[in-house]
Formats: sequence, C-alpha cells, structure tokens
Amino acid sequence: MSRTSFVAAVLQTAETARIAVPTMLEGMLRGGTDRHRVDRRIERWAQKGARLSEMRVETLGLEHIDERETYVVMSNHQSNWDIIALYYAFPHTLRMVAKMEMRRIPLMGTAMEHAEFVFVDRTDKRQAFKAIRLAEQRIRSGVNVWIAPEGTRSRDGRLGPFKKGGFIMALDTRTRILPCTLEGTRRVVPPGAATIRKRVPVRVQFHPPVDPQEWGHERRDELVAHVRDIIASALPRELRESDAIR
Repeated sequence: MSRTSFVAAVLQTAETARIAVPTMLEGMLRGGTDRHRVDRRIERWAQKGARLSEMRVETLGLEHIDERETYVVMSNHQSNWDIIALYYAFPHTLRMVAKMEMRRIPLMGTAMEHAEFVFVDRTDKRQAFKAIRLAEQRIRSGVNVWIAPEGTRSRDGRLGPFKKGGFIMALDTRTRILPCTLEGTRRVVPPGAATIRKRVPVRVQFHPPVDPQEWGHERRDELVAHVRDIIASALPRELRESDAIR
C-alpha cells in the first residue's frame, strides 16, 4: 500500500466530513438547505478529490447540456470514484439516486438526505417506488437527477444489464435522458480497495440527450436498450456486454 495513496484516501474522507457537517446542521436547524450553497460545497469537494488523486479528467460532450433544461443523467457505474468524476465534470445542480446503505453511514447519510439526495432500497419495492416519486419531485423543482441503471458497481468494468426504474421516472416526468459514459474510474479506486491510485486518466463523456417520449411506456424496453447502447459505445469493446435489460 502506497503511503501517498493512503493519505489521499484519509484526506478525502476528512473532506467529506467537512462538507457534511454544515449541510447536516443547516438542514436540521433551518428545516432545509440552500440548494446553491450545497452545490458549491459539492463542487469544492469534487475538485479536492480530483486534486488529491491527481486524476487526469477529460470531459467530452458539454455542448449537449443545456443549462435551461433538467435531465435524468444516466451513466455506467465502475467505482466509488464515479461520484467524484461526475460531480467534477457536470456543470449544474446534480443529485444522485443512491443505495440505502449510504443513508446508514453516520453523518454523511444524514447530510446527503438534507442535501436532496434520494435513497432507494431495491429489496423493498414499496420503498423503491416512493424513492422514484421523490426523485420525480426533485426533477420538477429543477434538479438534475443522476442514476446508475446497473444498480450496483461493476466488479470488472464490464457494462451490466440495466434496471427500468430510472426510465419510468424519465417517462413519467417527460424529462430527457442525458447518457454519460465513465471510463477509468475503476482504476482510481478498484472494487474493495481502501486506497487511491494517483494520476489515472479518466474520461467523462456526455452524449446527446434522448427524449423518452419518442418511445413511450409501450416501447420502454427498446428505450432501455437504446440508452445502454449509447453508453456502451464509448467503452472499450471488451467492456460491453450483450444483455441489456434486467
């Protein structure tokens, strides 16, 4: 284990606590948080993570993002460092649909809830439905919502099948989907690793938005396959899988 990579991991953990505390206190004491203030905290947090890891980020496709529009952002999921990379690259308000396990992390989980993140328990269909409805409220209030349709991190970088929940959300809210391909983050923090690998090249590529209304609910499976193909198109061939839908 490299001393510098271990120190970087510790410092990023401390940085997470540094932005979580004021967000949690603001939410608890004021009954809510200031969205733009939270945006700035998250932006600084992502920038600090990129500096600590000396991550070399290449961002492509920003011309596809209209600041006047709200999107359901969908990406592949390679690593915990996806969060740093996407928040570093995305230029507007963005909140994540996160697994319920993150809500249970002391301090951070509470801060994320006050910061308008959405938690979903995919083992509980009723709770998952409520989470999707809450995410829809976020979208209607002007928040771009990020979801990883695979539902969990890929252990080897290969793109897995997609769940349908985010697509239903996009259809119900008549919100365009912004596909995004993340490549390289799995080498920054490999699955199960507690340290950070430095100076890893990472690519964040935004693709042209997809209007789910062109498919509708009756052709939802085709929509899922289409978005998955777009995300896969910017991955190395060996990381593309054939099964599209779960």
